[in-house]
Amino acid sequence: MGRPVTLFTGQWADIPLKELAPLAKSMGYDGLELACWGDHFNVQEALASSSYVQDKNALLASHGLRCYAIGNHLVGQAVCDLIDERHKSILPSHVWGDGEPEGVRQRAAAELQDTARAAAKFGVKTVTGFTGSSIWHATYAFPPTSQAFWDKGFADFGKRFIPILDIFEREDVNFALEVHPTEIAFDTATSQRAIQAVYGHRRFGFNFDPSHLAYQGVDYVKFLRTFHDRIYNVHMKDVWWGKGDGTVGTFGGHTSFGDARRNWDFRSVGRGMVDFESIIVALNDIAYAGPLSVEWEDSRMDRIHGATESAAFCKRLDFKPAAGAFDAVFAKDKQ
Repeated sequence: MGRPVTLFTGQWADIPLKELAPLAKSMGYDGLELACWGDHFNVQEALASSSYVQDKNALLASHGLRCYAIGNHLVGQAVCDLIDERHKSILPSHVWGDGEPEGVRQRAAAELQDTARAAAKFGVKTVTGFTGSSIWHATYAFPPTSQAFWDKGFADFGKRFIPILDIFEREDVNFALEVHPTEIAFDTATSQRAIQAVYGHRRFGFNFDPSHLAYQGVDYVKFLRTFHDRIYNVHMKDVWWGKGDGTVGTFGGHTSFGDARRNWDFRSVGRGMVDFESIIVALNDIAYAGPLSVEWEDSRMDRIHGATESAAFCKRLDFKPAAGAFDAVFAKDKQ
C-alpha cells in the first residue's frame, strides 16, 4: 500500500461535512485535509468544546476516513497582506472585525496561532496555509524596485510569522506554506529567502503543490529535492500551459479560470502537463511518507467525476520505495 490519498475540502465547502465524508469515501479517498471554512473545521469551536473534535473524528471514522491535515489558507492570507475589501469575503467575521488593516492582520495572526492549538487538540500534526505578502504587488519590478524594498517585505513576514511559528513549536505542529503566487514565497528562490526570514525555524515548511510552480517555469521536482526536509504536505494538482489563443499570457489577462483564451489553467489530476511520475520518484527519494492530497480544480469538468478519477490516478501512480538495491541479489552471499 502506498501513501494515503486524501481530498482537500477547500473547494467543497458548500457541502456539509456529514455529506462530504461519505462522498469522499465513495470517490476513493482514504482521508481528508479539512479546510477551516464551510462547516468542515471551526478553529474556535474546536478550542471551546471538548466534544467538537471528538464528534469530527467520530464522523470521519464512521466512513473509514481520518484527517491528515488542516488547511487555513484564507486566514493565513491576511497575516502579511495589504488588506482591501476582497479580504472581507474570505475571512471569518471575528477576524475581519472593523476592517482596519493592521487590526485584521493581527487578528489573523492570532487565529493562525489558535489553528495550531486546535490542530494539536484534534490530533493533527500539519496545518497547511498561506502567509500573504506585503510585497507581492511589486513582483514586477516597475517602478524600479530595489532589493532593500523586497528585504523589508521579508522582514515583515519574519516579524509576523516567528511568533506564530513559536506557538506551532509549543503545540508540536508544523506549518506548511503552499508556495503560490500572492504569497511571500512563490518559487524556489523566494522560498529560500522566506526560510532565512524566519531564521530557519523548524516548524516552517512547505505544502508542495506543483501546479503553482509548473506554469511559471520553476523546476518543481528540484523544489522537492532542495527542500527535502521541509516538505510537510503534498497537494496533487495539475495544470497545463502554453495553451489559449495567444491573447492572454502568464499573468492571466484579468480573465477568469476556464476562459479559453488563457495561456494556463488548472486541470484534473492526470489531465494536465505535470510530471507526476517524477514527483513520486522524488518523494520516495526524500522519504516523504505523508498523504497525497488532491486539491481538485478544473473549471471544465464536473467535480465528482474529476475528484473520482484523481483519486484513482494517484493510487495507480504511487508505489512503495524499494527495500534494497535490485542488483544486491547478484552477490553470492545473498543467493
